[in-house]
Amino acid sequence: MRSLTPTSIAPPFARYVHGVEIPAGHRLVRTSGQLGLAGDGSVPADPFEQAQICFANIAAILAEAGMSAKSVCHVTAYVTDRAHMQGYMKARDLFLADLAEDTLPSSTLLIVSGFTRPEFKVEVEVWATAP
Repeated sequence: MRSLTPTSIAPPFARYVHGVEIPAGHRLVRTSGQLGLAGDGSVPADPFEQAQICFANIAAILAEAGMSAKSVCHVTAYVTDRAHMQGYMKARDLFLADLAEDTLPSSTLLIVSGFTRPEFKVEVEVWATAP
């Protein structure tokens, strides 16, 4: 992947790049949106803990395809309140901690009115690519 962050536009707000070029011949994986639902069916109240579950689920899905966080080319996240952004962003940055600045994915964050159950505060989906 090649990061695309033109110097002619404002820099990204956080640890992401404005665009990613995917080389020809790479496989693509797109996850469904993952919610903060633990394997035992519990949903923590804290947005950071929910986001950690989202990223743990994503890591498991990527592993099924022989991929990891280093394969992620785009992250889309949804939170139900601006107050939940900090917890989500902390979990995202931990998930992507081993990535060099020039290998970060692109990213979109949206604030939405809610999910299927009121206790859900965060949902995350990714696109990933590998040879």
